[in-house]
Amino acid sequence: MAKLVADVYGEALFDLAAQSNSIDSLAEQIKTAEAVLAENPEFLGLLTHPKISMEEKKSVVETVFGGRFDDAVTGLLIVIVEKGRCAEIPAVFANFLDKVREYRRIGVARVTSATELSDVQKKRIEEKLLSQTAYESFEMQYTVDASLIGGMIIRIGDRVVDASIQSKLRKMAVSLSNLQLS
Repeated sequence: MAKLVADVYGEALFDLAAQSNSIDSLAEQIKTAEAVLAENPEFLGLLTHPKISMEEKKSVVETVFGGRFDDAVTGLLIVIVEKGRCAEIPAVFANFLDKVREYRRIGVARVTSATELSDVQKKRIEEKLLSQTAYESFEMQYTVDASLIGGMIIRIGDRVVDASIQSKLRKMAVSLSNLQLS
């Protein structure tokens, strides 16, 4: 249900931004709002608190966001407060930014490797991904997981390429356990 709420509100904000030719501006504002929420988790707690009236919550949103952010962002937050979906605000923001990336043809690649990759290796991976996909650029996220033993795992959306030694050993173990000796 939460994903549906994020999809509906994120899509609505994106459509509004596209109609008003303000995708870039609203994307920057949403990134700023995300940072504000990340730095002040008590703000979201205030908006989700059951003992605080809806009018007080709307007033807080107007005070914090009104005048500093586009009316579309403030208005969306007011609607979310009115519908009692404040806990979904981070997911709505993330959904909107995903739609902006999709519109700009920017992919998000999460690369997990067994060891730290050099800048040259990172550049090669990004170039290979660009040549293999329809994306024009990538936001690359790198992590190290020594348990992979060697190789790497690349995730783009719901696609996964697992070229790790750990995965290959696991497949080999399954294969060996299925062998029938006569």
